[in-house]
Amino acid sequence: MAVPRVLIAGTHSGVGKTTIATGIMAALAARGLQVQGFKVGPDYIDPSYHTGATGRTSRNLDSWLLHGAVEATFAAAVQTADIAVIEGVMGLFDGIKGQRSHGSSAEIASLVGAPVILIIDVRAMAYSAAALVYGFAHFDPAVKLAGVILNRVGSASHLNLVKDAIEALDIPVLGGLGKECDLTLPERHLGLVPLSERGNNQAYFAHLAQVMARAIDLDRLLELAGRNSLQSTPKLPPQPANIHPVRLAVARDEAFSFYYQDTLDLLTKLGAVIIPFSPLHDTQLPAAVDGIIIGGGFPESFLTELTGNTSMLQSIRAAHAQGKPIYAECGGLMYLCQEICSFEGESYAAVGIIPAQTSMQKRLQGMGYRTGIMQCATVLGPMGTVVKGHEFHYSATRYAEGNARAYQIAAADGADQGLEGYVAPNLLASYLHLNLAGQPELAEHFIAICRANREVGLWES
Repeated sequence: MAVPRVLIAGTHSGVGKTTIATGIMAALAARGLQVQGFKVGPDYIDPSYHTGATGRTSRNLDSWLLHGAVEATFAAAVQTADIAVIEGVMGLFDGIKGQRSHGSSAEIASLVGAPVILIIDVRAMAYSAAALVYGFAHFDPAVKLAGVILNRVGSASHLNLVKDAIEALDIPVLGGLGKECDLTLPERHLGLVPLSERGNNQAYFAHLAQVMARAIDLDRLLELAGRNSLQSTPKLPPQPANIHPVRLAVARDEAFSFYYQDTLDLLTKLGAVIIPFSPLHDTQLPAAVDGIIIGGGFPESFLTELTGNTSMLQSIRAAHAQGKPIYAECGGLMYLCQEICSFEGESYAAVGIIPAQTSMQKRLQGMGYRTGIMQCATVLGPMGTVVKGHEFHYSATRYAEGNARAYQIAAADGADQGLEGYVAPNLLASYLHLNLAGQPELAEHFIAICRANREVGLWES
């Protein structure tokens, strides 16, 4: 029997998707259900809230990054779940620029057979809400609009008025939330503040679950989630046999937390042992590692602590000098540069293995899906390898003249974005975020590089 599933979508960004979706997950988990959370699109922070609410690692469903592996990724994650709750992105039908609905919540709902629950902000709205719902329900016949949740309801009479208007369309309203100010999640320049930086998370999730249980008909939601579900078979990469595992040091702390779990799972399936380390709190890299991965995050929020941890800076420099393969994304790129300049204009000396300076800017410097073509051989693949990723950053990096650049970049609509990133024989660093589960050959190449370098004795392990 297929696992029940539901996608929580919005009419537009800012309608309350993350709070409501996370709250529904928390409320269902409080009933004792195994709830598998998902997030549509390229996002690291929202899934951390899902994970905190459910106790299960949330996954991303992204048709750009996963290259046709959306259904398999979904099926693999729900094998031990009672229900899947998917948080959408932007408005229900908003997708990649120039490609109608590609990358949208609607596309993901169709791919995994999930009925949609639409969230509507009904401030200053009454009967017009029914017209809005009618449009969403009939815009794409492939998308099943199963129900509606009303947000920012003004009063009980307002709720009843809007509810009656919508249910005349034979679309159920599952409930409504008033102005629950204490549910608002704190934000900063890249979105929500990561869960790891919030205090008393369990009390928050318990409160959130109670509010949702009162405001939303969860029994009806569960009933709707059981409809129109599809069963698909995951296509997982083979597990290598009879080989020694590759030990990968992966930066994981408050400053570096942007990782796709499916990337880490794939590396493990390919024979890696993931060893977390903290550039903030540890004094050196883990012993006897064969490669290093430093993902994105918020290094700009911890510059004093990161750059003051001089023994860790030296440990990474030494690993680089020994030839250990290093892969870094966005915040990891910043950390490996010679210098980081804060929002306030203060300069900090960083690891220094990339001859470049990075500085925080008041405006967004890069956002969106990207295609990259490798300009030379890297730790992820040979020259000419094409990758599909995304970027979202407020920093700008100025590289020294004459350095090898990682990628020729194009936006999703094909617009040229120039050269980006840095390459050395054992180092690739870029603003691009990749989900290697969508291109497993990149992960295979990185593992092979780590294993080959260890086996020929380029460093001691």
